[in-house]
Amino acid sequence: MSTALILLFVVLLVVLAFEYINGFHDTANAIATVVSTKVLTPRQALVLAAGMNLIGALTGQAVAKTIHSGIIDDKVIAVTTLTIFCAMLGGIIWNLVTWWFGMPSSSSHALIGGLIGSALASSGGNWSALIWSRAKEKDGHIVMEGIYHKVVIPMISSPLLGILIGFLSMGILFALIRNWRPYWINQIFSKLQIFSAAYMGFGHGLADAQKTMGVIMLTLFASTSAGELDDIPSWLHFLRVPDKSADIPLWIILTCALVMAAGTYAGGWKIIKTLGHKMVRMKPVHGFAAETTAATILAATSHFGMPVSTTHVITTSIMGVGAAKRFNSVKWSLVERIIWAWVLTIPITASLSYAIYKTVAFFK
Repeated sequence: MSTALILLFVVLLVVLAFEYINGFHDTANAIATVVSTKVLTPRQALVLAAGMNLIGALTGQAVAKTIHSGIIDDKVIAVTTLTIFCAMLGGIIWNLVTWWFGMPSSSSHALIGGLIGSALASSGGNWSALIWSRAKEKDGHIVMEGIYHKVVIPMISSPLLGILIGFLSMGILFALIRNWRPYWINQIFSKLQIFSAAYMGFGHGLADAQKTMGVIMLTLFASTSAGELDDIPSWLHFLRVPDKSADIPLWIILTCALVMAAGTYAGGWKIIKTLGHKMVRMKPVHGFAAETTAATILAATSHFGMPVSTTHVITTSIMGVGAAKRFNSVKWSLVERIIWAWVLTIPITASLSYAIYKTVAFFK
């Protein structure tokens, strides 16, 4: 087996390790509210989230195509397995650090930051190696893609939508149930929250598993283009990806879906405590509103190929619901710490992957 092929397998394992960590790091996104309201036990919630993650991951490819075609400009630099390897390590390190401290940071932005830093390092600091903004024709229409349109704008707008829609949906629910007895409110919404938690699990799988699919496609396309897969045995020909605009093969979809579901089942209890208990005290009606809001935003943005942060969306939805309940019911000091983790994610992961690439290249 050639050295290039061994390196490719190592990189694919690192990518799948990122996917697994993404699963348990972002488990809280799908189940924090349903656990905190005691509608489901933690283990029941994990089974539900893992199953719905799997189904969501098997649905759609728009986000994956943004990751493997809409961030790094391969006309400026040749993406290599080393580029991907360093990008993933930067994202993994940040995910583990934020998980350890119970901070719900974005795995999506960790991945994007890692790709940005690694691409800049491999191009010698050439900023044109990144696709910032460009027009592309699709189905007879002009669509805009690139970091500005697919990352920056959604990064700002999706948390704002989470707060706004969460606040409004909770306000509407309060108006509808204001004359209900508390017993019936809890009985009805404890049942409805099972469906909203399943919807949130689906949205998490739909949004997050696709990102790693895109990275695997980018890795295999880079190896194919470099001729590293020309002499592989016939039984490994499925690894060849000569056209990165092609649909994602079923084996990649299934692998990413299963790895994320396994990671989700492992659980991320530190972050679950932060989202489900420390930020806002919730009842089933609040959990239903937050999960439905977040899952709907994720489904809509995934349709348009925007790699939106699941963490940002569910966290701000919880903030909006909590503010509608009572403004001071939200622990805003904790929110401030969470927002700092969000702001720092892309710069830190970009810096980490840049430094890792330069270090490896120096000793190579």
